[in-house]
Amino acid sequence: MNNTEPLISIITVNYNGLDMTLDLLKSIDNQSYKNLEIFVVDNASKEDPTAFFQKNYPYVKFIRSEKNLGFAGGNNLAVKEAKGDFLFFINNDAEIPVDEGNPANGGEGTLQKLVALFNEKPKLGIVSPLLLYFNESKGNDKDLIQYAGTTRVDSLTARNKTLGEKEWDNGQFNTATETAYAHGAAMMIKREVVDNVGVMFEDFFLYYEELDWCERIRKAGYEIYVEPRARVYHKESASVQKVSGLKTYYLNRNRIYFMRRNFGGINLLGFYLFLIFFTIPKNIFTFILKGEANQIKPFLKAIWWNVAH
Repeated sequence: MNNTEPLISIITVNYNGLDMTLDLLKSIDNQSYKNLEIFVVDNASKEDPTAFFQKNYPYVKFIRSEKNLGFAGGNNLAVKEAKGDFLFFINNDAEIPVDEGNPANGGEGTLQKLVALFNEKPKLGIVSPLLLYFNESKGNDKDLIQYAGTTRVDSLTARNKTLGEKEWDNGQFNTATETAYAHGAAMMIKREVVDNVGVMFEDFFLYYEELDWCERIRKAGYEIYVEPRARVYHKESASVQKVSGLKTYYLNRNRIYFMRRNFGGINLLGFYLFLIFFTIPKNIFTFILKGEANQIKPFLKAIWWNVAH
């Protein structure tokens, strides 16, 4: 181990996805960066894997929650115990590619590249790598990009754009760039930032936590970057179905909640008018048109939650 390497606390949350979590741990074990402490938080999975981890992964700092605390709540359990100079949050349905010794990558892996950017950018608070849709070959074929940064959330529509999404990776993103939001599937934050800004807000439960966190981080004077020379493969939506009442509810509930927390005055009024006269009727009509009328109830429930809270 290089004693000059800062300590990285890698944090992942497992929820009924043990096989994927073990694949992630294998990819971490294959990294050249060794000054690590690894946390696995089990978010009340149906089968308690505590004994399994104690027997087979004694080096992992395993935390079992008897209640599903959601994305932020699960991660925050580990943040309380983490001692790293940097905290690297990574979804359990992701893998870090092995690129040690690859001349094209400077012989350094994803973790080294992310830490190096903090040394280059004194105001850097949080950074995400380039996210690629998972494929078995992991780089032997051309990769499809999931995330190469984002635009800011629009104050009227509450929408933003993910840069590079579903583009083939042809090297078009090759420079660290400031971005509006880090991606919750993989993001590294400086310990100092957590101490100054606080942890992720837990009321979101699922979706929008990292966007809200990034708004707070930016307001505190820190920068947010994407480092595309660092890469992570992501098995998108492996734990939540593509179309489900759960996803419909939390995406819409938290989009409105995010706007309430981060916008005010005329901007928030404009958003409410757009929501009432455009977003609500459009979504209901779209659900009916697509034969997904069962999604109307969780959609309306999401709106009502924001009225009641």
